[in-house]
Amino acid sequence: MASKITAPADYKTEMMLEANRRAHEHGIDLSKLPQLLDMNADTITDNVHAINANCTNDRMKFVFKHLVQHLHDFVRETSITTEEWMSALEFLKDTGKMCSDIRHEYILLSDVLGVSSLVDSLNHAKPPGATEACVLGPFFTEDAHEFQEGDSIASEGKGEYLYVHGKVTDTKGKPIPGAIIDTWETDGHGLYDTQYADRTEPDCRGRLFSAGDGSYAFRAVVPVSYPIPSDGPVGKMVSALGRHVFRPAHLHMQIDAQGYEKLTTAFYPRGDPYLYSDAVFGVHSSLIVDLESVTDKELSLKRGFKDGKPHMELHRDIVLATPEEGLAARKTSMPAVKQE
Repeated sequence: MASKITAPADYKTEMMLEANRRAHEHGIDLSKLPQLLDMNADTITDNVHAINANCTNDRMKFVFKHLVQHLHDFVRETSITTEEWMSALEFLKDTGKMCSDIRHEYILLSDVLGVSSLVDSLNHAKPPGATEACVLGPFFTEDAHEFQEGDSIASEGKGEYLYVHGKVTDTKGKPIPGAIIDTWETDGHGLYDTQYADRTEPDCRGRLFSAGDGSYAFRAVVPVSYPIPSDGPVGKMVSALGRHVFRPAHLHMQIDAQGYEKLTTAFYPRGDPYLYSDAVFGVHSSLIVDLESVTDKELSLKRGFKDGKPHMELHRDIVLATPEEGLAARKTSMPAVKQE
């Protein structure tokens, strides 16, 4: 007959002491936690709220309370099955696998769900007269080369010539010198440089600075409409929803100047067939622009275009808001949410 094994009399006491010691290392007092037993559809949500209530970061506690509530409500309202939920988790795993230093599939997911546009609209509202912001998109990189005024951000043969120029000013028209201007776009084939497997250096993107009078100028190529990456889970999801995967042509610009709010925006040439059905909900009426044709050979040569060939021209001033102006605008755009 096997011998009976009995625990020492102080077994539970020692175990509890060790458990409390480990919890204390993480700032947790086990005696103050709710008793999480017999969870069911009627009790699970309140218990998750209760266990999260120990969070000392008020903003984090507030956000997670709403996140948990809406997520649990979603599960209840859709009667989602175990198989469907596992498919969703696999989708998120596959989305993560597509991410790299030069591709952010989660930004793309946020974009096509309209979340990026919503967050941007709420957090980057601008005062009247200031240039509107729009979505960053997944193709911004930190490795852009610096260029001098009038240089080309695109290597030769990347597309139809474009000359972009204007001034960076404040809302009162005062020039802003030394503003950092990052700009990026597709080439004439509708591809960003990061989408080429043999990419060795940045192309169709660059960084320059506004001059003393606030002016800026650079050469580029005329942007074209293009599909968002459809080789990953996000593109497949969009197609499954019966939507097209195209973005209208646009030129990204991000402007950063001391004493002003950083602006991320883009300009959309008028006439693009996808202008009113952008896959990532990024187009604003105020950002639709007209491109002018320039056939003056001498002007083309002066601007640095090879053999004085014709080019298109985009003239656009960029107006930045101060933090105070931006805050005032956001007070009217942000919903009045009570942080309980």
